[in-house]
Amino acid sequence: MSVKEDKKPLNKIISEVKGKTKYKVFVKDGDSIKTIRFGDSSMRNNRDKKQNREQFMARMKPILADVKGNKKLSKVYWAIRSWKLGTKIS
Repeated sequence: MSVKEDKKPLNKIISEVKGKTKYKVFVKDGDSIKTIRFGDSSMRNNRDKKQNREQFMARMKPILADVKGNKKLSKVYWAIRSWKLGTKIS
């Protein structure tokens, strides 16, 4: 591992500065660190409204159930985490 990889904040949702995605997270997969990008930068996140949160969870939980292998490498896993109340996004 290089020095640059060691300084990446693992498993923390970070706002994406460039590109078409809204957020990114660095996840350790074996010996390597992978970047998971998710969220549409052109859409608002209404996670503070209870009804919107419930509808989002109802849509995404079945998709997460179909994911095979390491769920932390899935965009859906991190999208659900970002919509939970109290989740800090830096």
